[in-house]
Amino acid sequence: MAFVHAHSLRFHVQRLPAAGPDGTRSDRTDRSDEPVVVFLHGLVVDNLSSFYCPLALPTARAGHEVVLYDLRGHGRTERPATGYDSRTAVRDLLALLGALGLGHRRVHLVGNSHGGTLALHAALDRPDLVAGLTLLEPPLSGAWVENMVDTLSAAALSLEGSAVPTELLGLRLRKAAHLTAIADELLNRTSLIDDIAASRTFTPADYARLRCPLLIVCGEHSELVPGAKELARHATQASTTLRILPGLGHDVLKESSGALRQAVLAHLGATAAVTAARAGALAP
Repeated sequence: MAFVHAHSLRFHVQRLPAAGPDGTRSDRTDRSDEPVVVFLHGLVVDNLSSFYCPLALPTARAGHEVVLYDLRGHGRTERPATGYDSRTAVRDLLALLGALGLGHRRVHLVGNSHGGTLALHAALDRPDLVAGLTLLEPPLSGAWVENMVDTLSAAALSLEGSAVPTELLGLRLRKAAHLTAIADELLNRTSLIDDIAASRTFTPADYARLRCPLLIVCGEHSELVPGAKELARHATQASTTLRILPGLGHDVLKESSGALRQAVLAHLGATAAVTAARAGALAP
């Protein structure tokens, strides 16, 4: 576990060096022409641990440098009262990369659920930084924002003044108690719900500005499939792949580690090769 100070916050961060299939550290030292793979998790009770075994370790063993971190207010990262909008999240990411000594490197962003929307915002705001995108179940429509705000507001009411965390501790369910307490703090003591309600939704013109390789993965029965298809349809300047995993709903990260891992690693490898080739072409 490591804590890094960036953008006036203390972030919980994990870094995994590039390694071989046997898990030993790669002996390569110069990787400046390859993207660092950065994972962005979902909302409220999610944190970096959801990526660790399904994708982060396999990604490192496939030869990629990996950064995982708990987003502002989530997990073990500091929980300020404000700043849960997408623009602040992008600034958090940039500051964190700088604090880690990676400000000169391009990144491949892997975002799950809400983390996917943050990754897309980063790619649109900083196309010079983002070499590739992998979006897992990205919520892209205004209807999703409205539904999520309603869901989070209802959850906030149920948690306010609730004895559930104490009761869970009494049952020795420490992890559940901890996550419930975090949810209560985020929903009732920060601007998270208001910031999401005020968030800017994407347009076809936004998608048309994308230039980096893009992989979108959704479950067959997910309500987010129409938005993913719209993104794929309008991202005409990007090399775009849409994968619909049969028999699954929203949580493809937990329910389909094998097929998902195969698709993501193939996309990461292809993006790294393209980025390295471009860097070589630009070298004097």
